[in-house]
Amino acid sequence: MENYLILHCAPTLAGIKTANLFSYTFTSQSELMNSLLLVNEKLNSKGVYAEILRIRNSNALILVYRKSLLNSDFSRKGVKDFLRLCGYDGNLIDNFIQRLKVRFDCSRGFPHEIGLFLGYPLQDVIGFIENEGKNSKCAGCWKVYTNEYEAVRIFAKYRKCKNVYTKLFFQGRSIEGLTIAA
Repeated sequence: MENYLILHCAPTLAGIKTANLFSYTFTSQSELMNSLLLVNEKLNSKGVYAEILRIRNSNALILVYRKSLLNSDFSRKGVKDFLRLCGYDGNLIDNFIQRLKVRFDCSRGFPHEIGLFLGYPLQDVIGFIENEGKNSKCAGCWKVYTNEYEAVRIFAKYRKCKNVYTKLFFQGRSIEGLTIAA
């Protein structure tokens, strides 16, 4: 699982992105739970958490996130109002994560508000919904409908982080050593 974390979550481990999402193929439920427990034991003290959002067959969809950054993102103007429209209530991140799991269970695809959990701008999430995923100015980690210049800069920063983290990890640096404390 650590390979997946480095390849898919380096910006979150580095503290420059709120969250990342990846699909993890497992051989047994106990192997999955043990891997997740080990990751959380290593990373929770640094403010990073891993949660299973959905399991289908032998694939788990895992969200790796920083609670502090989610709290900050969700306090931005309009975000909680938008989430309330999607059935989210309250102010606790743990409650929002639980509601997201329910939304995944009720959906065949991805609930569009997942973008807010991943740190995407609210206006881009709304733009994606209104345009049904079409007509974006550009695409990288997400489809961009508003500030193209800023998004391209962020995408480059995330790519560079992934490249550096991958190199360091495969040179022997530990996942704990690469994870920045909150």
